[in-house]
Amino acid sequence: MKGNLTRRGRASWRLKYDVPDGNGQRGTRYVTLRGTRREAQAQAVKVLASVASGMHIDPSAETVGEFIARWLDGAHELAGTTVERYRQLAEHQIVPHLGTMPLQKLRRAHLMEWHSKLLATGGTDGRPLSARTVKHAHFVLHRALERAVEGELIARNVAHGVRAPKVETTEIAILKADQIAAVLAALVDHPLYPIVVLALTSGARRGELLALRWSDVDLTAGTIRIERSLEQTSAGLKFKRPKTRHGVRSITLPPVAVEALHVHRRKQLELRLALGQGKANPDTLVFSTIEGEPMLPNGLSRDWGKFVRTHKLPIVTFHALRHTHASTLIASGLDALTISRRLGHGSPTITLGVYGHLFTNTDDKAAAIMQAALKGSN
Repeated sequence: MKGNLTRRGRASWRLKYDVPDGNGQRGTRYVTLRGTRREAQAQAVKVLASVASGMHIDPSAETVGEFIARWLDGAHELAGTTVERYRQLAEHQIVPHLGTMPLQKLRRAHLMEWHSKLLATGGTDGRPLSARTVKHAHFVLHRALERAVEGELIARNVAHGVRAPKVETTEIAILKADQIAAVLAALVDHPLYPIVVLALTSGARRGELLALRWSDVDLTAGTIRIERSLEQTSAGLKFKRPKTRHGVRSITLPPVAVEALHVHRRKQLELRLALGQGKANPDTLVFSTIEGEPMLPNGLSRDWGKFVRTHKLPIVTFHALRHTHASTLIASGLDALTISRRLGHGSPTITLGVYGHLFTNTDDKAAAIMQAALKGSN
C-alpha cells in the first residue's frame, strides 16, 4: 500500500492514497497530517496500514453530539421511552461536555476526564452527580459508539476500555408478605383494586396490564395472554409488541385474581350501558378511562402513589408490585425457569441477575440429596 506525502506548509503535510471500495474500484483519499516530516511519515504509515488491514475509516468532521442526535433520530429498534431517556442523558450529561468533540478524535482519556467532571460538578447548579446517573450516561455513549463502529465511522469503541463508576447495589423496595393483605384490604371498592390484584398475582408490567383486551383474558381457564404493551412518551400513547418473543406469554391466575376480573368486568359493563357505549367487544380494554380510552401509564403510577400516601401504606412504586410477585414466588421455592417465564424474561439468567439475592442458599439441601443418593447405592 503506497501513498504520496507532500508538504503543504511549515508543519503541515498532505497524504494522498487510494482506498478500495469493495467493488474492485479504488477511490482517492486525502488527509492532512501535522508535525515534522518524520512525525508525518509515522502517521502516514498508520493510515496506510489501516487501509491494508481493512480497518480504514474515512476522515469525518462529524461531532459526538451530531452523531448521537442522528443515531437517536433513526433508532427505530429502541422503545420510545428508551429514546426519550437517552435524549435526556445526552442533552444533560454528554453533549455539554463532549458534544463538540469530533467523533473520530474521541479517546479514552476524554471519557475518564468526563466521568470525573460529572461526578464532581455534573448535577444541578454544579453539584455532584450520582454514580448511577454517570453510569447511565456512559452506557448511552457506549451504545452510540457501537453504532458508529457498525457504521464504519470509527474503528473502535473507546468506551470499551473505560469503566463506568461503581454503583452500590440497593435492594428493591417491595411489599412484604404481611403487608400485601393490608394493602388489598385498603383497596376494596377502590377503582385501583382489580389492576393492583392483577399486578401482584401475574407479575405483568404496568404497560402490559394497560394494554390488555378482554380477548386476552380467559376467565374460564383463569389465564391472561400478554401480547403487547402500552407506551407513553412525549409524542403520546402507543401500543407496541414486546421487545422479545419471550415477552409474549400466557400467565395463569389464582382464583382471587379471576374473581376480581369477574367483578371488574360486570362493573365495566354496567358503566358502559349507563353511558350508552353498549356491550364490550373483544378489543375493549380491560382497564381504561370512563370513555373507554387507554389510561396514561404515568397517571396510573401517580394515582397509586397518591393512594398509598393517603392511606399511610408502605411507600412502594406501582412497578414494585411486579417485584413483589417475583419475590413471593422465590420465597415459596418456585424454580427460576418458571418465574422467568411468568415475568417474560429471555432466560433464567436475567431473572437471577435481578432477583438472585432473594434466592436462599440451598447448598445444605444439595448435600442432603447427595447423602440420600449415596446411601441408596450401598
